[in-house]
Amino acid sequence: MIKINLSSAPKPKRGKGGRATTATTMVDVGGGGGGGGSNPMVMLGIALLLGLGVVGYFYTAATSEAKRIAVEMKRAEDENRRLAAVKAKYDQEQKVKENYERRVKVIDDLHAQQSGPVNLLTMIGDTVNSTDAVWLDSMQDAGNAININGTALSSNAVANLIRNLQKTGYFKSVEMTETQQDAQAKEYQAFNFKLTCEKQKS
Repeated sequence: MIKINLSSAPKPKRGKGGRATTATTMVDVGGGGGGGGSNPMVMLGIALLLGLGVVGYFYTAATSEAKRIAVEMKRAEDENRRLAAVKAKYDQEQKVKENYERRVKVIDDLHAQQSGPVNLLTMIGDTVNSTDAVWLDSMQDAGNAININGTALSSNAVANLIRNLQKTGYFKSVEMTETQQDAQAKEYQAFNFKLTCEKQKS
């Protein structure tokens, strides 16, 4: 509200008693009503409250989203660990399967290319299959002896194979002529070995 004092009014007239009377005119320019315009401090407070409300809303929404993402990430990590365990078990079973198939193939090849008695080949194949962690690579009938080349996962496995071959009664003696670590086996330890099995005299 703007008040203007019009002091340039006509000279006052002297009234009774010799006193001069001054006429002052107040002009009210501005908003109507006796309360005047809005208080700036009230408007600033309202704007501040609105701003705090908006910030609080977005902060709450961001916090909720962060918690949701954390839960999803933990769930994904748990699933990855479960799948990794399943894959490791599958890989282990695949190795066992491949070793078994390799044994079967060697025995089948021996049967297909056999030059000695069928019962002797069958006996050796059965003996190797009944011995854990060992398999044949090749076998040769040298007349009075059988030469066996194979692979084992440990020296104990080779010792078990020698003992099992001796128990068959087909051989006078079973000796290991060579053993060395398999350089091609990267994921596990393996040994290549050679056995000479002297046949029993008829």
